[in-house]
Amino acid sequence: MSEYMPVPEVDPDLVGNVSKRVSRVSYASDRSQPHSTNYDTEGPLRPPTSSLPVHYEEDGPLRPNRKSRIETFAVEKAKDAPNRRISQARPSRTERPPLEDLKKEIRIDEHTIPLEILFLRLRSDPEKGLTCEEAHRRLLKDGPNELTPPKTDSELSKFLHHMFTGFSILLWIGTVLCFIAYGLQYLTVRPEEIVHDNLYLGIALLLVVTVSSTFAYWQERKSSDIMNSFKKLVPAFAVVIRDGVKQSVHTTDIVKGDVIHVTMGDRMPADIVILEAQAFKVDNSSITGESEPVSRNGKFTHENPLETKNLAFYSTSVMQGTAIGVVIYTGDNTVMGRVANLASNIEQVKTPLNKELDHVILVSTSIAFLMGGIFFTLSLLYGFYWLDSVIFLIGLIVAYVPEGLQMTVTICLTLTAQRMAKKNCLVKNLDAVETLGSTSIICTDKTGTLTQNRMTVAHVWMDGVISSVDTTENQTGGSSFDKTSPTWKRLSRVTRLCNRAVFQPNQSEDLPILKREATGDASESAIFKFTELHEPGVVKYRETHNKRVEIPFNSTNKYQISIHEQDDGRDHILQMKGAPERILNLCSTILIKGEEVPLTDEWKEKFESAYRDLGEMGERVLGFCDLILPEAEFPQGYPFDSENQNFPLNNLCFLGLLALIDPPRAAVPDAVEKCRRAGIKIIMVTGDHPITAKAIARKVGIISPDGMTANEMQEKFGDNWRRKSKHNKVSAIVLHGEEIKQMSSEDLIKVVQSYPEIVFARTSPQQKLLIVEACQATGAIVAVTGDGVNDSPALSKADIGIAMGISGSEVSKQAADMILMDDNFASIVTGVEEGRVIFDNLKKAIVYTLTSKGPETLPFLAFILLDLPLSLGTAMILLIDFSTDLMPAISLVHEVAEADIMTRRPRNAATDHLVNPALLQKAYFQIGIIEGMGGMFAFLVVLGESGFWPMSLIGIRPEWDNPSVDVVVDSYGQEWNYRQRKNLEQTGQSAYFLAIVFIQWINVLTCRSRRYSIFNYGMRNSVMNFALIFEFCFAMALIYTPGMEVALRFRPLQPLWFLPGLPFGLLVLFYDEMRKLIMRLDPGGFIDRETYY
Repeated sequence: MSEYMPVPEVDPDLVGNVSKRVSRVSYASDRSQPHSTNYDTEGPLRPPTSSLPVHYEEDGPLRPNRKSRIETFAVEKAKDAPNRRISQARPSRTERPPLEDLKKEIRIDEHTIPLEILFLRLRSDPEKGLTCEEAHRRLLKDGPNELTPPKTDSELSKFLHHMFTGFSILLWIGTVLCFIAYGLQYLTVRPEEIVHDNLYLGIALLLVVTVSSTFAYWQERKSSDIMNSFKKLVPAFAVVIRDGVKQSVHTTDIVKGDVIHVTMGDRMPADIVILEAQAFKVDNSSITGESEPVSRNGKFTHENPLETKNLAFYSTSVMQGTAIGVVIYTGDNTVMGRVANLASNIEQVKTPLNKELDHVILVSTSIAFLMGGIFFTLSLLYGFYWLDSVIFLIGLIVAYVPEGLQMTVTICLTLTAQRMAKKNCLVKNLDAVETLGSTSIICTDKTGTLTQNRMTVAHVWMDGVISSVDTTENQTGGSSFDKTSPTWKRLSRVTRLCNRAVFQPNQSEDLPILKREATGDASESAIFKFTELHEPGVVKYRETHNKRVEIPFNSTNKYQISIHEQDDGRDHILQMKGAPERILNLCSTILIKGEEVPLTDEWKEKFESAYRDLGEMGERVLGFCDLILPEAEFPQGYPFDSENQNFPLNNLCFLGLLALIDPPRAAVPDAVEKCRRAGIKIIMVTGDHPITAKAIARKVGIISPDGMTANEMQEKFGDNWRRKSKHNKVSAIVLHGEEIKQMSSEDLIKVVQSYPEIVFARTSPQQKLLIVEACQATGAIVAVTGDGVNDSPALSKADIGIAMGISGSEVSKQAADMILMDDNFASIVTGVEEGRVIFDNLKKAIVYTLTSKGPETLPFLAFILLDLPLSLGTAMILLIDFSTDLMPAISLVHEVAEADIMTRRPRNAATDHLVNPALLQKAYFQIGIIEGMGGMFAFLVVLGESGFWPMSLIGIRPEWDNPSVDVVVDSYGQEWNYRQRKNLEQTGQSAYFLAIVFIQWINVLTCRSRRYSIFNYGMRNSVMNFALIFEFCFAMALIYTPGMEVALRFRPLQPLWFLPGLPFGLLVLFYDEMRKLIMRLDPGGFIDRETYY
């Protein structure tokens, strides 16, 4: 029993008639039988590949006899929409279908059953539609015809997410610890003895975490409400029949069973089964990815709902004609609704960079607390007061926390994103900058990404020869067809006259012809531009050949006819183009080198061979013919009639074939080759025909030009193809969506692992998502390109989604992390290189930043273990991290790519981390130790020249730091009071600080390359040159600006005290150059394995 009540009366005669029809069609019995896949039965696309399955009817299921209502549609007046929306009576739904259900293929059968059974199931009437009361009941039960909005986070929660996650946690830890340390001092120390360093450091860290988080929030702010973009795809009103009367209603009030009318310019308000149609075409690109409008009618032609002609889907555009249909699904239950929910329900995965930064945080925190814990224990063992030990603990933890790293990473990513924007890559999510560089598989769409998104004539067959045509936009390639042939003169006359395309106005004459916009469908525009290139002045030529009658192309005739007056004004000429096999059947002669010869079986075989060859190239083929109508039979003023066709349509002269294709972009083959060298696997995922997809894949290099696919091997060798393939390695496969539908997840993963060259064709949105998941299951970092609504689930699921800026829908742009402003696949390769560069440069920035942690820690170690005066204050540590180190670290992001950047394999996300043991060894235990020694040497030089020799300083700290000890005697017997001692200590700290600045100068130069000598790089990084000058000037300002001894406890230095750190800087340079030299001489050796980070 149906879910809807009440049940209308059913005519017994109708039921009996339905039974007879069901018996004739035999749906139930046939559906269980295996059948071949009909890839394409439409028009002049390409040679037929297979026959229709047995349960398909050529004319579709039989329909009830009734008078067409489309003729009266335009003159009938629709009722005004009600003032109050009915859907307001019921709140919108908030529950979503389970994600696993959304991933399943669309399984509907409403398009396969006779209309009588369909209307019985829907409890509706084809003539009167639903009653208003029944529509209201269904609306209350099913909810409004709209998509369920997703749950979204508030802007406050997004901001707090930046404030309290990632690196911000480290900064908060440091901030809290600094405030705790200051609080303990404030509570336990006399006011005149309180040191405010920890307070200043805590305030600075608080400012840093706030500024960095705010900056990241504003940089990455984007709308996560994908559903709003879907809502823009549907109209506000629709025309329905209720109670036998047409009325205009809000689309949200449409319910299952409504009979609706749609016409050119409308968007489908729901999923419908088409009852009647006239010249009806819809744009299904948002669903299937096909760029050309497809014809729709009332015929059931395919079990796959995306392939059949008698279904039209929610949000698709009506490009031509009118239709009447019955609503079968609304809201979330529509095909588009399932795609929308699938895109919104997908759990966002962490980007590789996020994972790496989490790893950095874990490592940094572990080291900080480990070192703090060790020295806290040592300080207690050495007899320090517990409060002093706690303050030492906090100081060490803060010293080891890379406070400036968050700002460095954020600024580096932002600068790279800005640089990529100049290269037509608009980055929405900063983390996506690096993710693209980590990519190991790119799942790319075909139309508009690999191709130019414009149909172009690629081959001409005339005089029995297939000739190539230059398809480049600037005509920089070559053509081989003979424009001097008399056959071309006749053929070009047809291409000029039997064509309605014209250039759109207000376009520059300097714009290349193939780049100009033209009116008309894609095929007509392509032929028009092709003819204009080789026979300029097409429009003027048409003016001299007056058109007398025209029969537009339709799916029944599969040809277009136009009759024109000759330029002499006497004879008429009939021009025809259309499906090649249909055109050939109307011809009795063929034009060869300007002479009409009989169309013999030999010429028909040549035609079939050429037609087959062009079709296998994935090209759309059109045939051309003409006929001179003699003046005696068709004089001037003859009343040509397109309805009754009072002119001959046989014994025509066949002229030739034109083959059209959406050609690859010129830069794509080179970009694909770069990806191959970089170890990146390119997988084509398209909604287009398998033959076309395979042809384009071969042209751009996704499939090797000379290799055979598994499909071709099977066709050639039959069931034994696998045994043959053991000797002839098969690396490529082309899979149809129907085949994917029969595969399990494990089978799909096996395909991804087994074949390096893969093309998925005729895929649905659910299948695109499953393909992405299968790639990710292999451990790959997956990038996905797309431009349609159908791509949004895969874009959301991918590690990085890349939308098209020109042809992309708003939905795809919302779901993506990056937008290609020029829709060019070559820009992705640029992005991959930039992503790899940023990963390299982030490593360099991190190793540079962490190196200073060693010399920042050493003073605490000497202070605790050797009882030396503190050689570096916490305020100076803060200045090293946030001032002198920050600019050079940021300058490293401007480093150019290393020579091998695009010949390396993609990094292994499981093992190749941003921070690895080799990096930590170099930062902490190699360069860090050298820097610490240089800083300590400078400190000891200052104190030694003032009278305190190094050995005399060991164990002096208790007296040195005790304000009550007024006299401390140096190595020369001089007496120093507390204030004098502290002034000398601050001078030594200033020397320590300056030594670190100088050594970091050399260190940043060595960090410019991980393997190659810096002497090969020169000083071409202008940002780094500025950073070095800035670092030096800032250090000088800190040391010599009056008042700094009070504010930050810096003291002026003698010029001689600049020198102690320089030998250690040269030692860093020598050590690193030797390390790199050994790595280059012995690649893969011990030094390479242990020190290459």
